[in-house]
Amino acid sequence: MAQLFFRYSTMNAGKTLDLIKIAYNYMERGKRPLILIPHVDNRYGAGKVVSKAGAEMPALTVEDETNLLSFFIEENEKHPVDCVLIDEGQFLKKQQVLELTEIVDSLNTPVIVYGLKNDFKNDLFEGALNLLIYADKIEEIKTICWCGRKATMVARVIDGKFVRNGEQIMVGGNELYVSLCRKHYNDGRLGEEHTRPSSHLHAGAETKLYHAEE
Repeated sequence: MAQLFFRYSTMNAGKTLDLIKIAYNYMERGKRPLILIPHVDNRYGAGKVVSKAGAEMPALTVEDETNLLSFFIEENEKHPVDCVLIDEGQFLKKQQVLELTEIVDSLNTPVIVYGLKNDFKNDLFEGALNLLIYADKIEEIKTICWCGRKATMVARVIDGKFVRNGEQIMVGGNELYVSLCRKHYNDGRLGEEHTRPSSHLHAGAETKLYHAEE
């Protein structure tokens, strides 16, 4: 039976790279993954998902009002879809998460959603909240704080300063956000590492480093 997966993490944990890996696995077996990304995330331009390690793959952009069930049915009629992969799932609306459950339950197609769980103020994103409620399986993709502990929170950084107020959605990468453990999020200590580009690090290496510290 198909299931709805929610795979969450903080920033820079390799979510997009994992999505691309799964997409390649499907395509190598002659199957079609339907890759979607909310329109809000336009950091790399429309119509693609891009990992910080440099890998990228074409994707279809969905708007806030897009009915994902209808969208899926239309795409499935063009060419059968074997799996739905969604990046930046925290930006989905509640109704869209419910539509994903219909793709799984009524059309027996697995859906894997990647995204953040909490924002820079530690409030749940709408998409993440409903994925936590409705997903069949919830999996954490781990990464680390600059101190070596597991990172569970995301800090917004503007002009080198920790920012705790502002709009929930402000799309950005390493120049705007840094992943922290609870202690250093509460202390407001960013460490020196947040000023360094991290695109040269393979996400898998970050995960292995965390496991070594467990």
